[in-house]
Amino acid sequence: MSVLKLDYSSKLGRTRIMPKIIYKAADGATTEVDAPEGSTVMENAIKHMVPGIEAECGGACACATCHVYVDDAWASKTGQPEPMEEDMLDFAYDVKPTSRLSCQIKVTADMDGLVVHVPERQA
Repeated sequence: MSVLKLDYSSKLGRTRIMPKIIYKAADGATTEVDAPEGSTVMENAIKHMVPGIEAECGGACACATCHVYVDDAWASKTGQPEPMEEDMLDFAYDVKPTSRLSCQIKVTADMDGLVVHVPERQA
């Protein structure tokens, strides 16, 4: 279920639905947030204080402390890592085929309900 939000940046003032991102911690805790399109999964995690997302570099793809596992059902929507992101994932713990740096995942309208799993530890 999505929450309707007013998009005050819109010149027409239309009501828009913000995509919901679901963060699942290793201990089973879940955090759901409404994320503006164009923002990143990492920015929303930091804004909403999602445990386990440290983002030491602030989203510059210069560390691996915003590492997440994209749920298998969503892997095609988030795409594949670019070469620079792949290089940084070499520094992450417990990398899996669906590992991504959340600072590199831009939120789009078709990501409503996106599920990402936060690893037990970050680099």
